[in-house]
Amino acid sequence: MNRIEIKTFLDAKTLQYQRPDFLSSDPIQIPHRFQEKSDIEIAAFLTATIAWGNRLSIIRSANRMMEIMDEAPYDFIMNASEKDLKKSAHFVHRTFNGIDFITFVKGLRHIYINYGGMEALFSLYASDDDLQEAITKVRGHFFEIPHLQRSEKHFSNPSKGSAAKRLNMFLRWMVRPSDTGVDFGLWTQLKPAQLSCPLDVHSGKVARALGLLSRKQNDARAVAELDKALRKLDPDDPVKYDFALFGLGVFENFK
Repeated sequence: MNRIEIKTFLDAKTLQYQRPDFLSSDPIQIPHRFQEKSDIEIAAFLTATIAWGNRLSIIRSANRMMEIMDEAPYDFIMNASEKDLKKSAHFVHRTFNGIDFITFVKGLRHIYINYGGMEALFSLYASDDDLQEAITKVRGHFFEIPHLQRSEKHFSNPSKGSAAKRLNMFLRWMVRPSDTGVDFGLWTQLKPAQLSCPLDVHSGKVARALGLLSRKQNDARAVAELDKALRKLDPDDPVKYDFALFGLGVFENFK
């Protein structure tokens, strides 16, 4: 297919998969349970943090996190006592355990108290082209708190070559408009044009099959290559094609 044919194909698949119908099987359903901006973004960030592996398992684990926080994420982040935090020490999702959860609660508290929240901090470091350097900078501030090194692996670092799939997915949720009932459009200081595709095994496989990506590894360089290709298809909202690439890979086994 040539570029026009690829764009026509992916536009149609984006419309097919960018619908609320798919929320029942997607971790984005967790932040959709909340109404307040701070609750939504905290629920979204923590859900995205553990979003690897089986999606039903992710949803179950994210639900447990919300229960630990008494279904009030922002209030828990800001006000949980050490006694409250110790009660969450039993939490585990794959390699993300209670120690990591407590660290992430304290890291988020640090961001909200000292930097005005995640949107303000990401916006401070955003470039016109993408948010990959911003992810690295925010990560640095996040871990200004005392923490065990083991928790650092759960906050991806693009400057070290990571595709930062889960962080890019979180940013898509926050920045892309809410008009289709899927993403939230909460962060108005950033634009969809700055987003990068949440590259994983599914979207990578489809992107390579369509000739949008040649690099074999799913890493930071592959994200940059795919971003360049998708921005040629839609410079204002390139990451809308995440729905098409992921949907084709997961639901249609496109090769």
